[in-house]
Amino acid sequence: MIEKITFKAGPSPQSPSLSIEVTPITVFVGPNNAGKSRVLIELESWSISGDYAQGHITKNVEFSRLNEQGLNAELETMKRPAVAGESRSQEIIYLSRAGTSLKDSDGNEQIYYRHLIREAVNGEKTAVNAYATYRKLFTLRLDGNNRLNLLSAKNAGDFQAPPTNALARLFRNNQLREQIRTIIYDAFKRYFVIDPTNPGQLRVRLAERSPVNEAEERNWDSIAVAYHGQNTPIEETSDGVRAFTGIITALITGDPKITLIDEPEAFLHPALAMKLGKEVATIAAGETQKRLFVSTHSASFLMGCIQSSAAINIVRLTYKSGVATTRVLNREQLVPFMRNPMLRSTGMLEGLFYEAVIVTEGDSDRAFYQEINERLRSAKDVRGLGNCLFINAQNKQTIWDVVRPLRELGIPAIGIVDLDVLKEGGKIFSKLTAGAFFPSVSIPSIELTRANLLAALNDKDGNWKRSGGIGVLSVTERQGADTYFDQLEAHGVFVVRPGEVEAWMGYLGVPKEKQNWLPRMFEAMGEDPTHPDYVQPQPGDVWEFIGRIREWVDNPNRKGIPE
Repeated sequence: MIEKITFKAGPSPQSPSLSIEVTPITVFVGPNNAGKSRVLIELESWSISGDYAQGHITKNVEFSRLNEQGLNAELETMKRPAVAGESRSQEIIYLSRAGTSLKDSDGNEQIYYRHLIREAVNGEKTAVNAYATYRKLFTLRLDGNNRLNLLSAKNAGDFQAPPTNALARLFRNNQLREQIRTIIYDAFKRYFVIDPTNPGQLRVRLAERSPVNEAEERNWDSIAVAYHGQNTPIEETSDGVRAFTGIITALITGDPKITLIDEPEAFLHPALAMKLGKEVATIAAGETQKRLFVSTHSASFLMGCIQSSAAINIVRLTYKSGVATTRVLNREQLVPFMRNPMLRSTGMLEGLFYEAVIVTEGDSDRAFYQEINERLRSAKDVRGLGNCLFINAQNKQTIWDVVRPLRELGIPAIGIVDLDVLKEGGKIFSKLTAGAFFPSVSIPSIELTRANLLAALNDKDGNWKRSGGIGVLSVTERQGADTYFDQLEAHGVFVVRPGEVEAWMGYLGVPKEKQNWLPRMFEAMGEDPTHPDYVQPQPGDVWEFIGRIREWVDNPNRKGIPE
């Protein structure tokens, strides 16, 4: 039903508002407090009220027109019989629908038929909002408060009347029940069954074996009582099992056309979150009119969605220092993150959920810089980076294979390299300038300065990387080098000017031996913050280096991020 969403923000602070054509699945990702949960609340309000002018994330939502013949056919299946003594208007249709409500008996709605046709079929606007009332019957929002109670016991109702809730509908539909049973068994190796043996109520249980036949599950005789008596009530299973089973059941049985799920991965370990993502995406893609909107913090759930064959939009929301951005990512952009062994091994897809990603040459570099940042954060030092992911590539060349795709997704990704990056000219150095998105007109001068600076270093000391980095240069040459590296840092490329990671914190006297440097450095830094020898943040040195990275991340007008 939702056809188009216009957000208030665009891909960058200077960009116009972003509009997207809605696909069967839309997944909202981004750092904490970016508005992922809020956008679901706003979309629900747009859907069931037809307006949400006070929204913080969304600016407008457009709904598709309906076919009059198809709409009338659907309304016939939903008309609620009159009850004794009920007075009815000829202009109003009285509808009831089992499946979308989480209550024991799903809601009833009264709709002005003439206005519904004008709004839903002809695209007119009226003050009645009949189309919104109709959409309310097909809208389901699941959040942390209600997902665990989706499968609580429900009234069986009158079997000679239409079902009044999702379980009653499911109990009567063998095909839907078998579809759910297949998915749940694949996830937990237990069988989903509905127990009717408490007169007037329907209860969900998980069984060690499938019912021998339909009668064993659906009867009230001693055989059915014995069978259900040995099965586990859903309420006695783990939160993860209840949440997974409840979401799958709600999507299949309720058949909502607009489903909004907030953090579906809650209570699930990564493998199960990935399976849930694949299953819900497959279910949502089964019909052209269904639309699924999910906010998630889980790269595993997102990977599951991508692995399905469904068309999917990934919308990344950010909000920092009063500045919001909204960027849409398509499935094709993320497939390399899953297929490329190097990219997959770095865990870089996790970067979608952080404000920034720091990429280092190797694992020891990553561990060191991450520890420095942790100490800055613990000391409440403004130079520390919050909500930041540290990952490592294999070497200085492959850093840009990681940085570039992250930046293409709008994620501030920083590459940290030792000074010997200056030795890498030609195609290798061009990976740096391409990965950091330097303007093409500036690349020749950057390459020329690199070559001149390398020559100056070689003239001064053949072992300049371990002899002090740019410190071996004359004062004038060093000023030129600083200007050059400032230019690189403006694009998120941070070169270790003292030479290499082992050159930091030389005042601790740790030998610059590659193999044993990190454990000796950590030993020298101390592990007990209450100990007098514990190394706290200080002026300059690596502390200031991380502080400059923080400045680049916090700058909404940072260079090096493509629009």
